[in-house]
Amino acid sequence: MYRPNEPRQQRSPQPAHGQRAMVGGGSLLNLLPTDDEDALPPFEEKQAPRREPEVRRSQVVARAQTETQPTPHVGGLFFPRLHLVSQIGVDDGIRWLRDGMLWIIAAVTICTFAALVYAMTASPRYTVYTDIVVDPSNLNVVSDDVFTSNPQRDAQLLEVESKLRILTSRNVLARVIDGLQLTRDPEFVKPASFASLRNLFSSKQEQEVNNELAAMRGLSERVEARREERSFVVVMKVWSEEPAKAVTLSNAIVDAFEQELFQSAAESAGRVAKNLNARLDELRRNVTDAERAVEDFRRVNGLQSTNGQLVSNQLSGELNTQVLDAQQRFIQAETRYNQMSAAIAQGRTASASEFESENMTNLREQYNLLQQQIASMQRTFGERHPRLVSARSERATIEGALADEARRILERAKADMDREQQALEALRGKANVEKSNVFTDNESQVQLRDLERDARAKAAIYETHLARAQQITEQQQIDTTNVRVISRALPPNARTWPPRTVTLLVAGAMLGLFLGVSAAIALGLWRYIRRPQPATA
Repeated sequence: MYRPNEPRQQRSPQPAHGQRAMVGGGSLLNLLPTDDEDALPPFEEKQAPRREPEVRRSQVVARAQTETQPTPHVGGLFFPRLHLVSQIGVDDGIRWLRDGMLWIIAAVTICTFAALVYAMTASPRYTVYTDIVVDPSNLNVVSDDVFTSNPQRDAQLLEVESKLRILTSRNVLARVIDGLQLTRDPEFVKPASFASLRNLFSSKQEQEVNNELAAMRGLSERVEARREERSFVVVMKVWSEEPAKAVTLSNAIVDAFEQELFQSAAESAGRVAKNLNARLDELRRNVTDAERAVEDFRRVNGLQSTNGQLVSNQLSGELNTQVLDAQQRFIQAETRYNQMSAAIAQGRTASASEFESENMTNLREQYNLLQQQIASMQRTFGERHPRLVSARSERATIEGALADEARRILERAKADMDREQQALEALRGKANVEKSNVFTDNESQVQLRDLERDARAKAAIYETHLARAQQITEQQQIDTTNVRVISRALPPNARTWPPRTVTLLVAGAMLGLFLGVSAAIALGLWRYIRRPQPATA
């Protein structure tokens, strides 16, 4: 092969004309005619049309001449042939690969052996997956729960993301470590170098703390959780060196997650109940003071009440009723007296119905009987008969008795009227006095109602806080978190890492081939640019 930096004296002798077409590794300059060649053979004359154009041949000659000229300013003394890198061809690369075949074979062998060793010594990983629905809305056990649900979509997604962070939090992992005793598991707590010597200078408590930290670190590296897009489904991935242990870890993490959510809600409700109970003592004192102030005001002002109504108001109402009754009786007595007075003045004592008494009834019967006898005697004996005169004298006596009886009844009616009038006036006086007391009590009752409203408001607040505290205390025992496992972890059929041995061997061989080829080409390129440039003739 032609080397541009070789001197012309070291070129190989020109092959015969018949052999030029058969030489494949020569340079294009070998095809150019030399100075001592006067003419082409007949065979070359026939092939003259197939030669390169004159322009192409001149370019090749100029390029060869340029390559033979030294350029000391490119690469310097350390890389004298750095300017010739652009002239490297495929045949150079093939030669470099052929020269570095040992490097390629060594790299492939080493990488394949390393892949085999890794496949035999690497700790296997078995990964399981668990699908969990984390509903941002808690179970509506009571109408007024401690936690309110936000209907906005972004807020719900933030709440799911928060619970997703709780799933892989240290509190949850600490529950799993304590429950499964992972501090004693060599998979999570691997003995370090000089561990026995270090344990001699550390206490048992420090050793336990170090084991817990190591188990926490190892478990956190094996757990990963993510939320599916546009859903509330959380996918948890857990891996371990044993398939059954991976399933156990996944189930333990889910149980610890549910317990952590329940404990978090219970602690929040407990804090609220504690604050309410602390507030209840003050509210109870406020209600007692307010009710005592109401009773003291009633006692001082004489505001006695029955069935929610003041006694003065009830007494005033009763007196008004009695006044009306007394007034009605007085009117009746007065009317009767006036009627009797009119009957006596008109001389109707014998026939007036207002005079009612047993004696008056007997006298009226005698009078009526005597009146009939007188009428019979007048038709039989005439007006001057002695018996008729005697009957009329007896009638006058009876009429006088009727008048006396009527006057006596009139006097009794007058006494009844006066008595009813006195009773009416007495009741009216009492009603007026009680009415003034009612007005005074009503003025005091304005202040009393203000005190009662204050007492009722404080009592209502106290009762509300008391009922709420008891309700929240009971809610601490109820799990309202809405977390459901829709796909439990199942034992995997194959390990997820490392890949199969055949795959590792193929990958190691490919990597070794790549490294070997890269090393061979790099070594050949290094030798090429470091080779000294010969001096020109």
